[in-house]
Amino acid sequence: MRNRIEVLHGVNLDMLERRPSEHYGRLSLTELEVRVNGFAHELGLETSFSQTNHEGEFCELLHRAPEVADGLLLNPGAWTHYSYAIRDALEVAGLPAVEVHLSAVDEREDWRSESVIRDLCVGTVSGKGVDGYREALSILKERLA
Repeated sequence: MRNRIEVLHGVNLDMLERRPSEHYGRLSLTELEVRVNGFAHELGLETSFSQTNHEGEFCELLHRAPEVADGLLLNPGAWTHYSYAIRDALEVAGLPAVEVHLSAVDEREDWRSESVIRDLCVGTVSGKGVDGYREALSILKERLA
């Protein structure tokens, strides 16, 4: 069964509890990952987590992903909107991926409505807070079945 999901959190996600709660909620990254791991177990999925504030490291994680995962759940943070390096690394990884955002990025600043990875993803979930991760995992599970 293909059920290994790599959850990659990008820039500034390690500072969730210090970011505006109206957009990001009140959970820390650790608390978010505990919740996501619980969602995954309910769905019969195994998760591993990474977070980095370094774009090159995020690319390296994507390069190695096919060795450790069957699918990807990505929240690249602000890199979503402009990092063609991450887009290219995602394409190289060649795994089914879902883009997920805690906040409703399309309803915020104009620059946040652009996603350079969206066309490589099998789904996008935004604006649903932590519950959006459950939906993203469900999309991946269906894709991997």
